[in-house]
Amino acid sequence: MYAASISRRLPRALSRISKDLLNPSPLCPASDGIERSLTALAKRAVSRSFSFQPCHGTGNVLARSQLWTINFQKTECDPNYSPVLTANYSSEANTESMTSCESVQELHEKILKSVEARTMPPNALLWSMIGSCSNQEDIKLLFEILQKLRIFRLSNLRIHENFNCHLCMRVVEACVRAGAIDYGLMALRKHNCYGLSPTIGSAHCLLMYAKEHNDAELMEKIIKSMVRNKLLIQPGTVDIIFSICYNTNQWEKLLKYAEKCVKAGVKLRRSSYDIWMDFAARVGDSDAIWKINSLRGRVSKQYTVTSGFACIKAFLLEGKSPERAADAIRHLYQNLPEKKKQQVQDELQRLVSEWPLEVAERKNKDERKAFVDTLRNDIAVMVSSLINKGLDLSVDLEKLPQKV
Repeated sequence: MYAASISRRLPRALSRISKDLLNPSPLCPASDGIERSLTALAKRAVSRSFSFQPCHGTGNVLARSQLWTINFQKTECDPNYSPVLTANYSSEANTESMTSCESVQELHEKILKSVEARTMPPNALLWSMIGSCSNQEDIKLLFEILQKLRIFRLSNLRIHENFNCHLCMRVVEACVRAGAIDYGLMALRKHNCYGLSPTIGSAHCLLMYAKEHNDAELMEKIIKSMVRNKLLIQPGTVDIIFSICYNTNQWEKLLKYAEKCVKAGVKLRRSSYDIWMDFAARVGDSDAIWKINSLRGRVSKQYTVTSGFACIKAFLLEGKSPERAADAIRHLYQNLPEKKKQQVQDELQRLVSEWPLEVAERKNKDERKAFVDTLRNDIAVMVSSLINKGLDLSVDLEKLPQKV
């Protein structure tokens, strides 16, 4: 509207200026008329600015409210001039409360007062409380607050959903950090009064704790809780379970869970097959090695160093073909990239010096000596065959076990 008004008045003003120039008045010189006309136009074209800022309250958010500023500024008398719209947007995370040094007890009291006053406490308080938990008492206070917040969300806010999965994961991590595993197991329950949703990530967090402490009993508790609450076992879960069974030397448990996973259709990773085959070679079960290798072949045709040497050990356990074991080593060595060929030599040396005794431990005392003697002779034949085939790997045969 303002620009249109200027555009209508400008031609009239210019026409008056032209008349003054053509017919100057003795009382009003041409220069004075021009100055007065231009001054009037300048006054009408004074610069103006408008600003708009939306109201923003102090809601329960972690980011600052958006600030929009719209500036209209007219600095010219051009009728075609259009106002320029500029918008400034800022959004920054409010991390001040997240980095507070308040104790868990103080945060607990603040959240509790807010809930009792029927106001939703800031999210930052709960996140800060989760991050500050360091012992059993802290976790106890945290779960007490979670229960009260769950009730408050249901009764006052009519929110029936659980807390988001990210928060649930952080709660389990806090339980593991504080050593409160019983509370962590509560988070795996599908129906709980804390508003926590069980996730496979939370289960993996607890399983990793069991792996670090070589706790097979805790592993079984976690698996039972997963099955009871319908958390499907993933390939990563199998990796952790197999590792725990391997580290705690529990072959029967590994077989039990491996059979269940295969029946359930879980696609095992190559690392899982490596652990499984290596464990079968350690216990001296050649039949199991070939069965596992058959399953592994459906996933990958290429051998790793671990799976390849498991098959080599199966040849030696059968006691019939040390030459075939040498052929397998040569084939594995030739098909591996250069950076992994050193692993073949290292694994071959372990086969010579450590593996015979590992297998012998699971044999009857009466059979151990004869078994080790046979295995020692077959290993010597295998190494000799490797040299004859042109693959001269430095192996110290003097480290072959002489006594059981």
